[in-house]
Amino acid sequence: MKILIVDDEVSIVESLSGIMLDEVYTPLAADCGERALEIISAEHVDLVLMDVWMPGLDGLETLAKVKESYPHLPVIMISGHGNIDTAVQATRAGAYDFIEKPPSYDKIVLSMKNALHLSQVEKDNLILRQKADKKSELTGSSEPIRQLKDSISRVAPTDAWVLITGEHGTGKELVAQSIHRLSARGGRPMTEINCAAIPEELIESELFGHEKGSFTGANTSKRGKFDLADGSTLFLDEIADMSLKTQAKILRILQEQKFERVGGSKTIAVDVRVLAATNKDLTAEIAAGNFREDLYWRLNVVPLVVPPLRERLGDLPELVAAFVREFSGKGVGAKRFTAAALTMMARHLWPGNVRELRNFIERVLIMTVEEEVTEDMAAQLLGLSESGRKNTAAACGQEGDAYSGLSFKEAKRCFEQDFLRTRLTANDGNISRTAEQLGMERSNLHKKLKQAGGRGI
Repeated sequence: MKILIVDDEVSIVESLSGIMLDEVYTPLAADCGERALEIISAEHVDLVLMDVWMPGLDGLETLAKVKESYPHLPVIMISGHGNIDTAVQATRAGAYDFIEKPPSYDKIVLSMKNALHLSQVEKDNLILRQKADKKSELTGSSEPIRQLKDSISRVAPTDAWVLITGEHGTGKELVAQSIHRLSARGGRPMTEINCAAIPEELIESELFGHEKGSFTGANTSKRGKFDLADGSTLFLDEIADMSLKTQAKILRILQEQKFERVGGSKTIAVDVRVLAATNKDLTAEIAAGNFREDLYWRLNVVPLVVPPLRERLGDLPELVAAFVREFSGKGVGAKRFTAAALTMMARHLWPGNVRELRNFIERVLIMTVEEEVTEDMAAQLLGLSESGRKNTAAACGQEGDAYSGLSFKEAKRCFEQDFLRTRLTANDGNISRTAEQLGMERSNLHKKLKQAGGRGI
């Protein structure tokens, strides 16, 4: 464990450093508040011992800044001019303890051990709350899900890296959480980063951290995701959205488990298990020159494919029940779906997969007042009401059976028009969102809708 000693008196720093070494801790030293903040932002510090009276930023001001950025980092204040008012002020600002100089060996060791123990308890409680708040169990008992769960149970206890692939909304993050939870690293939080959500110019800083002054706006040093994930798991979501330049750096770090921060020269070694996920076909991305083949083979130690909802519709009743329980626990009234409603929902293709289903269940629970959700109610909220189907049949020139008397080519055209309009209605007319769910180019969808008569555009 690393203990940071913040004091402008050399003799005090030397004395406390000796105590740290005797107790098998690693001492770090800073002679002012400003330097202390730099070290805390750049290093993993477990405890701070800090003098109250220092030149520049004094101890109480530094304490306030530490607690603002690192609320769970324990700080013990020490002072040769202590009084009750100062001690009370420090305690109110978040200090764990207040000790007068010169501190006795026994008192400082006891206070340190108690502070570190309390800090560990708080971390354990935080992990437990995160596990309770974040669902990390795959729902379903269909054959595809049983096979996926079996694969997870086999790979989780190892340190093997896993590449998780699947369409949007299938639950790739949930698979990553399950692997981490069942691993030996599950006692620490999993570090996650969405590679698609971070601008290209900032992703290196997010992954590797940066040193103060390394670029405009870098006012302090910062630890990156790889550093924070040391001893735990790093989940790289949407890995295919990284630039080739960042992919090259990632590959080197994955191979060596060592890196330097942006603007720094110090080599930092880490022990990180990597899980990666993408909704793209990486072999196609490699062929197009958008993804490095060597990085693909490094990540693809154990490939896991998350099936789309249309291939596991037998799990629909379990998923619906799970989402009803989830939302009812958040103050939304619970409702019961009839067998006919579930049968109708199973005929839907669910291009948005489990995420679309979850959003649909929430919409149903909010928008319906009845305790029982019928087929017509569910169909209406899905954009598949009987009146809607009749209107579509009429648009194809038919009444009743929408496809009777049509050739295969004509029936196929009518079905496509019906399907596209239904999906567009379900997305409130948003063409971009509909195209993304269907895996189509926006321009292609726009063209097909115009050919269908321009309705809903």
